[in-house]
Amino acid sequence: MDRLPLPLEGLTVVAVEQAVSAPFATRQLADLGARVIKVERVDGGDFARGYDTAARGLASHFVWCNRGKESIALDLKDPRGLDVVRRLIADADVFVQNLAQGAAARLGLDAATLCAAHPRLVAVDISGYGASGPYADKRAYDMLVQCEAGLVSVTGTPGQPVKAGIPAADIAAAMYAFSGVLAALVRRGTTGRGGPVEISMLEALAEWMGHPLHHTMHDGTPPARTGLAHAVIAPYDAYPTADGGRVLLSVQNDREWRRLAEQVLGQPELGDDPAYATNAARVAHREGTDALVAKALGALDADEAMARLERAGIACARLRDLRELAAHPQLAARERWREVGTEVGTLRALLPPITLPGGNEARMGDVPALGEHTEALLHAVGMTDDEIAALRRDGVAA
Repeated sequence: MDRLPLPLEGLTVVAVEQAVSAPFATRQLADLGARVIKVERVDGGDFARGYDTAARGLASHFVWCNRGKESIALDLKDPRGLDVVRRLIADADVFVQNLAQGAAARLGLDAATLCAAHPRLVAVDISGYGASGPYADKRAYDMLVQCEAGLVSVTGTPGQPVKAGIPAADIAAAMYAFSGVLAALVRRGTTGRGGPVEISMLEALAEWMGHPLHHTMHDGTPPARTGLAHAVIAPYDAYPTADGGRVLLSVQNDREWRRLAEQVLGQPELGDDPAYATNAARVAHREGTDALVAKALGALDADEAMARLERAGIACARLRDLRELAAHPQLAARERWREVGTEVGTLRALLPPITLPGGNEARMGDVPALGEHTEALLHAVGMTDDEIAALRRDGVAA
């Protein structure tokens, strides 16, 4: 049987993008088969190219968010550079931008303007706080939005709030932009019209804050910061093992507690002890609960602790660092690693988590060098060699 094509094959995306939120969104589209044309500045390109040099001289953020794209470097402040972008958009299905608030509108590249001119176009505006309201013009970076959205207030220990270790606000906005594009394309398939899509980093991350937000609004008290523990479930934490590892476990109900007490703690009587028999009691006596679990697991190495918890049917996990994630046996067993081309050679990368059985595998194209496709794309919009040479000479294209 023939394999199904990737679902976005034949679609063209133009993106005036930088940093993480828009590039991560459009990378999802590229992985699913779309052609993604990335418009970058002539003077260094997407500034995420300069975040670090960890990926064999390339920036790790950039490698992560930009595979499978074509790069064209243009000066959009020059009318000739802006004209090239408009020509590219005229033949595109999707346009995405995350410029500073107001910048796209000044260039005529905001979603409302573009969709009025191109009714079939799906155009996405990604901003920090939205196009209206008192925060509309505030500069928005991931950590700042994490703070404004309350994520930092529920992350960390009782004495120290901390930001998430990944750019959670950027990723939230990216994934809603990705799903918003897909929804708008489905609507276009039935109505023939595309339309604007608006994504705010604050609103995206506020949605992800749903559990603590509802807990606070309706109960009146915010969930406590508890490190790796759970605010309302016990035992639910990481515990050290004899070999220096750390094993996490989660007891979700009283039946599981009785199994843990009998088969792992070796104290079956705790299953009916009023101080521990219910989750409410275990939370009230959290210090004692954790001490019992820590004593039992601390006498075992991590492998044996995991084995005993698995045999008892207790949900558990290892606390892994990033080197251990890169060597994770589950990812290896499911053959999730591939090689992606870059200007410095091939780099390992994970297959995207959307798997479409019976269809072609995700297209994990090369990470482009700055302006790698400028000349080909300028030819594609009808420019002659002399016109291209003039743009390069004047610094409008690179």
